[in-house]
Amino acid sequence: MVQSTFSLRERDQKRLIKDRLVRLAVTCGGVSVLGALVLIFVYLAMVVLPLFSDAKLVPNFASQPISASAPQYLAIDEYGERAFIVRSNESDKDASAEFWLLNHEKSSPIWLEHLKIKPTVFATAARDSGWFAMSDREKNVVVVRPQFLYSMTKQGRGFTPELEHLPLPKNFKLAPQGVAVEKFSFTVTDDETVFASYLSDHSVIVRWVDVSEQKLQGEFRFPTEFGNVDQLLLTPDAKTLFIRSGSDLVVAQREGMSFSVREVVDLSLGDRKHQVTAITLLSGAHSVLVSHSDGLVSQWFDVLHTADIQEGERKLTHIREFKLASEMTMLLPDTYRKGFYSFYKNGSVQSHYTTSEKLVIFERAYSKAPTLAAMSDNERYLATYSDGKISVAEVDNGYPEVSFSSLWQKVWYESYPEPQYVWQSTSGGDDFEAKFSLVPIAFGTLKAAFYAMLFAVPIAVLGAIYTAYFMAPKMRRIVKPTVELMEALPTVIIGFLAGLWFAPIVEANLASITALFVLLPVAIFLIGLAWAWLPRSMVRKANGWHSLILIPCLIVFVALILSLTNEIEMWLFDGDVRLLLASHGIDFDQRNALVVGFAMGFAVIPTIFTIAEDAIFSVPKHLSDGSLALGATAWQTLVNVVLLTASPGIFSAIMMGLGRAVGETMIVLMATGNTPIMDWNILEGMRTLSATIAVELPESEVGSSHFRILFLAALLLFVFTFAVNSIAEWVRQRLRARYRSL
Repeated sequence: MVQSTFSLRERDQKRLIKDRLVRLAVTCGGVSVLGALVLIFVYLAMVVLPLFSDAKLVPNFASQPISASAPQYLAIDEYGERAFIVRSNESDKDASAEFWLLNHEKSSPIWLEHLKIKPTVFATAARDSGWFAMSDREKNVVVVRPQFLYSMTKQGRGFTPELEHLPLPKNFKLAPQGVAVEKFSFTVTDDETVFASYLSDHSVIVRWVDVSEQKLQGEFRFPTEFGNVDQLLLTPDAKTLFIRSGSDLVVAQREGMSFSVREVVDLSLGDRKHQVTAITLLSGAHSVLVSHSDGLVSQWFDVLHTADIQEGERKLTHIREFKLASEMTMLLPDTYRKGFYSFYKNGSVQSHYTTSEKLVIFERAYSKAPTLAAMSDNERYLATYSDGKISVAEVDNGYPEVSFSSLWQKVWYESYPEPQYVWQSTSGGDDFEAKFSLVPIAFGTLKAAFYAMLFAVPIAVLGAIYTAYFMAPKMRRIVKPTVELMEALPTVIIGFLAGLWFAPIVEANLASITALFVLLPVAIFLIGLAWAWLPRSMVRKANGWHSLILIPCLIVFVALILSLTNEIEMWLFDGDVRLLLASHGIDFDQRNALVVGFAMGFAVIPTIFTIAEDAIFSVPKHLSDGSLALGATAWQTLVNVVLLTASPGIFSAIMMGLGRAVGETMIVLMATGNTPIMDWNILEGMRTLSATIAVELPESEVGSSHFRILFLAALLLFVFTFAVNSIAEWVRQRLRARYRSL
């Protein structure tokens, strides 16, 4: 038998090696893509998870036994190293102000000053100001505040204690002779110092002191007596005075150099078990925190009710409440945030944040309830005094304003007429609370995607059907690459043109644009009707080239309508379309959802068109030929055979377009106005998740609540697009299995 000398064994072995190498490369690429997606998800989750972690309070960070007995005031510096106290000594000695070094072996102050006053009444101003005041039996008053002054030297951080005295007029008195001061409150502004005093004759007097000239500027005495007053509270701007008698709160409003009673509020809400024990001002002084005898803590602030908008009247309104234990002894508001600490007889301490209604801290930190408590200006250290000892706890409370309710439910913010969804991360003023509701920007994302898909899907899918099934092959070879090239156009260019060129055109021709929504379909129908009347010979010659006839006609028709803008506005909209819309409660913004729908739809159309057209064109020719041979018309074949077979690809195209629309950034950033409102009005703007991330992330503080919430928005986009693609693939596989028999 003759043996062949020709063999493919070596060539086959090389081919096998190449095949395995390519397979390994493809496998590694696929695994790398999957790994990258997992790593992105893990990274986003790691940045977001601290938002929902519990705050920490570490007791015994520092402590110091002190020789002072019954101090009246306590303060702590921003490093948790030094404390300040004010104590009233024996009756024959003046009060003293003392700075103490914590964790020190000596039980003596590092700095002491006698205040030259034997106080009988004590008052504090807003906690962030640091001012406190004392008055004696002769109604003399001293107003001071501690200063923890630090400087960096070669030896390290140097400390200089200082006690700042507020200058007052010589021989200034809180009240006239013949009456005693039972209680008083005060506030210090840039221009004046205001004192409000409750006197032994049951009257309330207010005195103004000019800061620059150091003289008595004015005096006002309420014309009515108040009975037994338990508390006086003066807001930091000196415009509102709260006078509490039991559970009744008198709200007095300033008018020049006088006060008038605006309203009297029952803080117990008509229930005896909610008798009031104390009130305090939340940080910012817009809210009143009310402590009740049964442990309830309620929050109240001024609300402009709908019925009072014309008169501009505000009413102190019960907003929310926190059901705490009846053993609560004291409340301590945060220094600059909208939270508060509550202390209990058994030594437990809790921290709540009001707007998020979040229990931030619950810790058994002490053996019993402290006598005094103070928070450092940076809210990192909580100092307490009990039984001759100052104790300092370290607080890690980075994200109290973040909770499920604050992110996804309506929240009643200070000075708002009702609970609302609000995204407002920054403000021009210091008196501001960040509002991080994700609902408005998530709504804006869906709104932008909805109007973009409403514009893009019909045009892209119907265009794909015509191109793949009806268009002449020569024309298809030109149209399909041209549409595909549109996808290469940078979205920033589309957004630029939409915001600065197209939006003004829409605004100037709003009446015509509105009329086109009705007239353009009518025009297409009339053109089609005219086409049906043409001779058969002409129609047969133009078969597959219909768009060359339709598009010029539509361009001429649109140009004609736009040229008749003024006439259409007079005829259909009484001369002013925007005024007519406003009369029906429809607002108009130049950069709105209509502009975004056109611009983003223009960017999405190539994606949907390309995938859908490929799916339709890839339907085997023998299926359509067989349907036509059996007597079906072209339209019946298209609907019952071609589209069913291509439905998996068409659905995938739409889902890909939706994913592109949801994640689009530059178009919505430049063409929407970026207003986080919740309104389906197509003539108003919106703000999307992606645009918010692009605008605010570069300016956010790394590690802050704002920073992490923006990463949460990115995680939501990631999860949404992943879910959309997963559902699209699942549906595509189901459709393919269903119509595989065709």
